[in-house]
Amino acid sequence: MIPWYVRHFDVDLSDAERAACEYPSLLALFCRRLKPGARPLEGGVVSPVDGTVSELGRIDENTMVQAKGTTYTVQDLLADSAAAEPFVGGHYITLYLSPRDYHRIHMPVDGTLVRWRYVPGVLFPVNPAGVRYIRGLYTRNERLITWVDSDHGLLAVVKVGAAGVGSIRTDYGPPAAGPHARRRSGPREGTLHMSLRKGEELGYFALGSTVILLFEAGMIDGFVVRRGDPVRMGQCIAALD
Repeated sequence: MIPWYVRHFDVDLSDAERAACEYPSLLALFCRRLKPGARPLEGGVVSPVDGTVSELGRIDENTMVQAKGTTYTVQDLLADSAAAEPFVGGHYITLYLSPRDYHRIHMPVDGTLVRWRYVPGVLFPVNPAGVRYIRGLYTRNERLITWVDSDHGLLAVVKVGAAGVGSIRTDYGPPAAGPHARRRSGPREGTLHMSLRKGEELGYFALGSTVILLFEAGMIDGFVVRRGDPVRMGQCIAALD
């Protein structure tokens, strides 16, 4: 399957730590790491993933855009009305990971992980068609939210599961389990104190999905990327205020 997958999705392995023939399984290829030094970190807020900018903008009246004509709220995304309050008037950016992309998730800024919340849900596809036609997609799919306290303000990293994703893997949060077992378990949350530098790894998806970054009001001075832009982990996506 690996040679077919690489050809079919035009996967670029030039910065992967191994050659395609050295991965023991398709899952190992999905979760591949990069060669050391493959992604120099730029200034400001950097993209935590390889992907494409689906949407971005200001969070006006607790609302964000899923696709043209479709919106959803921060409260529904976080499944917590109190947790949504710091982000009202702030900014958000939605980053879509396709099957060809590198699937590990990294810190967009220096900061301390202070809280996580796991929200069970379905696993609808998060590809462009799913985003366009499934209302409330990001608020209905399984997701793991991480709150990051930084010198510039509060940031939430929302990792959204998708069709074909076995799990969202991190060193914190709920233990790894099959998606049906996790959905039956209900929402869970916890606190932690884990300091990480910009570019250090947060976790990974078992396949493509979406990461949504929420920035507290006043944290950033604007985005330097636009809707539809491809981005790479380590690339600057926003200037810090």
